[in-house]
Amino acid sequence: VVLLVMVYRDSATLNTRGKGFLALVTYGVSTAAVWIVYDYTRQYMTPATTAVGVLLLLAGLGIVLLLMSEAHEWAESLWLKRWRRPFPLRRVPNEDLPFVSVHVPAHNEPPELLIETLNALAALDYPGFEVLVIDNNTKDAAVWEPVAAHCDALGPRFRFFHVDPLAGYKAGALNLALRETAPAAQVVAVIDCDYVVQKAWLRDLVPAFADPQVAIVQAPQDYRDGEQNAFKAMCLAEYRGFFHIGMINRNERNAIIQHGTMTMVERSVLDGLGGWAEWCITEDAELGLRVFEAGYTALYIPCTYGRGLMPDSFKDFKKQRFRWAYGAVRILRRHFGELLGYRHSQLSSGQRYHFVAGWLPWFADGLNLLFNLAALAWSVAMVIFPHDFTPPLIIVAVLPIVLFVFKMTKSLLLYRSRVTATLRQNLAAGLAGLALSHTIARAVVSGAFTSKLAFFRTPKLEQAPAFVRALSDAREETLFLIALWLGVIGVLQRGDGYMLDVRVWALVLGVQSVPYLASVVVSLVSAWPSLPARLVGVMPEIRASRIGV
Repeated sequence: VVLLVMVYRDSATLNTRGKGFLALVTYGVSTAAVWIVYDYTRQYMTPATTAVGVLLLLAGLGIVLLLMSEAHEWAESLWLKRWRRPFPLRRVPNEDLPFVSVHVPAHNEPPELLIETLNALAALDYPGFEVLVIDNNTKDAAVWEPVAAHCDALGPRFRFFHVDPLAGYKAGALNLALRETAPAAQVVAVIDCDYVVQKAWLRDLVPAFADPQVAIVQAPQDYRDGEQNAFKAMCLAEYRGFFHIGMINRNERNAIIQHGTMTMVERSVLDGLGGWAEWCITEDAELGLRVFEAGYTALYIPCTYGRGLMPDSFKDFKKQRFRWAYGAVRILRRHFGELLGYRHSQLSSGQRYHFVAGWLPWFADGLNLLFNLAALAWSVAMVIFPHDFTPPLIIVAVLPIVLFVFKMTKSLLLYRSRVTATLRQNLAAGLAGLALSHTIARAVVSGAFTSKLAFFRTPKLEQAPAFVRALSDAREETLFLIALWLGVIGVLQRGDGYMLDVRVWALVLGVQSVPYLASVVVSLVSAWPSLPARLVGVMPEIRASRIGV
């Protein structure tokens, strides 16, 4: 009943099927929890089994929270009666449009890449804007001087800054740009240096700032090199889920994650909050949370207005996701009091929910890494000391399998209905997402216990790694994969290997190896750049006619 009240607390927009689905999941989870606790307490309790039971109870509570948050997103993605926050585009006369300052941070980027970005900005259909390019800490003058010359050729509205040294990474560059912004600018827009924007970007989205409560207007990240090979087509499909499922659901409660490209911020709000946080490697998401804590509104418009480039290799793909996950943990540590409500802020309950529940799967990956280490140690003990170490109870061992199946089923269904992906794109996205599980787990554990990490810039236009390097790029995952498969073989070789509980434990080890296998497969695909993108299929630009855009 408590769980059902929690999930129904804000379900006015759900139809009957959505509410019924949540009720079924709630009662299923509750029944399983009671069954597991009852079954565990029927055995002879010693201090050791009691301690293990307490740990299992805490882990079980975490699984319940994760299952309910996943079920809630599932229901809201499939069974909504109406959208709360449609965004009809408005046409505004030129004289009523505010002046916009577009900031383009760059570090050691190929000049031809940045020049292409600047040419697209020069073609914007907007009456009043400037472009500030901040090249920070690039040592080779041959890299930045052609860009500086091109800015001069484009005219006075383009200004170029080369600063070396400059502290604070991307946030430091953006803060420098903020100090150099024209006094007349009312809106600050930020794009990454590899993004080619559409002409209508500013004209379509800037009118949203007519509402004084709106401080952020965000368009999705999208990518233009998905047709290059199968690896990039997989990555494109994986990215699309967050921007076409998670962000749309979060927007319904004014709780989007601000990401640092294709974003616009009210200049007065940005100044009032002290600019970008230079302590954080995900300064964009951190600023978005501070904006919500101050009581302002953000809007997400799920349509493509600009497209950039994806990482060229699995190694770079992992670096990017490590940075995102590590930054998320650091943000949660810094804003823990505001998110839980014991430090004052203007966060709503819906915003708190989405910021905690949205990053909960990443924390689950971190705990899953610890589970795998414990499972391997237990399996080794089962093989070496078969009379002293028995398989875990079946009902406990089944939990990881149930959670895995639930998440995979949800992903397949939501991609099919909300992202309108083909089966191949659906499977490719799932494979790419699973391949990042170990990387996210390491980032979460590192972020929980460390405070400083070098900023990982995602390389662009770099040659994909050779076949041999593909295995090296996934070496940790390969070792875990081998260890878990050896665990399966080892426990099945026991004298009681024919018994059900031993076979279930072997199945658990096999299921736990799937994300590591996915990492190896995706790394091998990235090492084979000649694999054509048509094997996966390239996803089209993001469109959102169904939510009133």
